[in-house]
Formats: sequence, C-alpha cells, structure tokens
Amino acid sequence: MKNKREMSWILYDVGNSAFATTIMAAVLPVFYYDVAAKGLDESLAASYWGYSQSIAVLIVAILAPVLGAVSDFSAAKKKFLMFFAFMGMMASVLLAFVGEGAYLLASALLIVGTIGFSGGNVFYDAFLPEVSNEDNMDKVSSWGFAFGYIGGGILLAINLLMILNYEAFGLPSTIAGTRLAFISVGIWWLIFSIPLLKNIKEERKQQTKKESSYIHIGFKRVGFTFKEIKKYKQVLLFLTAFWLYNDGISTIIKMATIYGRDIGIDSNSLIIALLITQFVGIPCTFFFGFLAGKITAKKALSFSLYIYLGIVALGYFMTSALHFYLLAICVGLVQGGAQSLSRSIFGKMVPGDRHAEFFGFYGISAKFSAIFGPFAFALVGQLTGSSRLGILSLIVFFIAGIIILRFVDVEKGKEEASAQTNPELQTTIKT
Repeated sequence: MKNKREMSWILYDVGNSAFATTIMAAVLPVFYYDVAAKGLDESLAASYWGYSQSIAVLIVAILAPVLGAVSDFSAAKKKFLMFFAFMGMMASVLLAFVGEGAYLLASALLIVGTIGFSGGNVFYDAFLPEVSNEDNMDKVSSWGFAFGYIGGGILLAINLLMILNYEAFGLPSTIAGTRLAFISVGIWWLIFSIPLLKNIKEERKQQTKKESSYIHIGFKRVGFTFKEIKKYKQVLLFLTAFWLYNDGISTIIKMATIYGRDIGIDSNSLIIALLITQFVGIPCTFFFGFLAGKITAKKALSFSLYIYLGIVALGYFMTSALHFYLLAICVGLVQGGAQSLSRSIFGKMVPGDRHAEFFGFYGISAKFSAIFGPFAFALVGQLTGSSRLGILSLIVFFIAGIIILRFVDVEKGKEEASAQTNPELQTTIKT
C-alpha cells in the first residue's frame, strides 16, 4: 500500500474480523450451547441461538438506512465508527462474564455486539473513497477483505490454542480459555483500530442542510431507491435470487458451529473446522475471480451454489468430526467466491453514476436476506425437535435462488443500466 492512510484503513479490518470469526462463527456458538444454555433442551439451545441471530440482523437492517444517511449527511464518520466499534468491543469483553444458564444475557450481548460490528462497518466502508482513489480503490478494498481473513484467522488460531491447551497458558480450564478468548477479541479489535484513529483525518466537507431527521432521510432514500430499482428488471431479478441464496449462505456461516455441537461433535473439532474454513477461503476467493474470467461470473456463481447444495446434504447426514472437517473445506472453497461474485455481478448492472445509492440498497438487502434462514432453521428445529431437519430446510433457499439466477441476463442488465439516467436524484430526495 502506498501510504499510512490506506494501511490504517486495512488494519481496522484485521481487528474487527476477530468478532466475525471468534464471536459469531466459532467460539461463542459452542460456549452458548455448552454453558450459557445449560439446562435447556438441546434443540432449544440451537433454536434460541438462531432466533438471537435473526433479531440481531433485523435490528441492523432497520438501522442501516439511518446510519447510511448519517454517513452521507455528516462530517463525523470517524466518531460514529468508533462509537459502534467500542460497542462491539465492550460486548465481546462482557461475554467473559456470562455464567451457566445465562442464555438471555449471552443473546443480548451477541445482539449488541453484532450491532456494533455491523454499524461500525457502515462508516468504515464510507471511508474507502477518502483513503484511496479511483485507480486503486478495488485493490485497497480487496486487501482489506484479504487481511480481514488473515487477521480473523490468526486470532482464532491463538484462541484455539488457548482453549485446547489451557494449561500451557496458565489457565485452570477450557472454559477459562474461552472466556479469555472473548476478552482477546475486544483487545485485538481495539489495537488494530488505533492506526485508523491516528492516521485518518476526515475530509472537511460542506454539510448538507437537513430539514428532517436522519431517520426520515434514511428511510426516504431507501424508498426512493426501491421505486427506482423497478426500472432495472435484471437488477431486481438478480436481487430476488440473491435474497434467497444469500439467506442460505448466511445461515450456514452463523449456525454451522452450534448445529455441529447439537449433533454431538466436540467443541475442539468445531473450532478447528472453522479455522480450516478461514484459511481455505483466502486462495479460493481469488480462484473464483479467475474462474469468472474464464466461464463468466454468473456461471461461476451458479457453480458455487450447487456446491452449497452438497454442503447442506453433507450437513444433514454428518455424524463425525471428519465429516465436519470436510464440510469446513467445502464452505471455504465457495464462501468468499459466492459473496464476491454476487457483488461484482450486481455492480455490472447498476448505473455508473449511482454506485453508492445502489450498493447501499444492496447492503440493506444483504442484511434483510440474512434474517429468514436462521429463523427457519430455528423454527423447524424447535417444531420437529431435530436440528438436522432445520439445516435441511436451507435447500429451499438455494434451489429457489439457483432457479431465479438462471433467468438473470447480465448483458441485458448492463444495457438497462446504460439506458437509464437520473439527474434529479439529488433534488428529489429533499433533506
């Protein structure tokens, strides 16, 4: 990277990715199942985790347009970024004080932490155009994504050692190692936020006069974009497919560990598997970018979704740690590729002068699409008493998404984007 501003921006991703790996994906789900939900029926523990995830994402999705308006209409992005980041850091540390049977407290801290993590990312993403330029923005963005994988993986590996070999760290038990892992996330996140705080100065810009609240501005902008996006039939068709299959992907990310624990796989094997996913994902994400250049992005994306169907089937029949390791490798193969190709396909079909508006809507769509999968998993598991049937329910999301994706014409979407212009955007949305 050319300068400290770019590297400081990237390092923040190294820090906050620890929350995604240790808290959301690997360690907390096991702790929630074994400790926080102790005394609950086993299927209820998995269901309550799913409900907690859905509530967290729903709150973030509702907040997203408001936070986007704050980002666009204020000159205080760094203050808001650090407010939400500190919220996430504190929630991570406080998880260390959750005791046996305190699943409500664990759920509340998960929700607060997720709001801090996702809310902070709204303002973090908004800094990208300020720390980079048009020529290297893609590179800076991809480096942030890659370093996030690496940073989250490194701390997860350290935490794994601390949990598995707790005596070597002078700790009395695995639970003590787990509690220290939660604290480490807050500290790690804080340390790698310092360069951004120190080296990135917010651009002074003339604040747009606002005649109503940020809440009104935010939701009015979303409503305007929703009306406008109907003019782009291929974009709308793609978003429908995305809402469906992304729900399945998000659910696998959030529910895999607690599902594995529910069917009897030991906690150490689960965390090792998540570490495998993390590091397999780094090269495979780049591979799918290469594959898209050879067979088109749509075909490469469809290929990844067919693999996800196999992942769901493997998850249903999974009985051993070896099966979970295979599942972790399969997820690592396609997770980053599916997400990055979805973003690039969408980007090709939006008008060139409205990237920020449409990608803001895309981000909100991604958050809303991550609500129903965990809820379906939780509800089916609770009603049937089997989390295996809960994981099998995700097949519906993937099959529906694949079918609709087949009807998306990317080239026609590009033509629609170039044919439509909207010079009245700034005057239509009055602030």
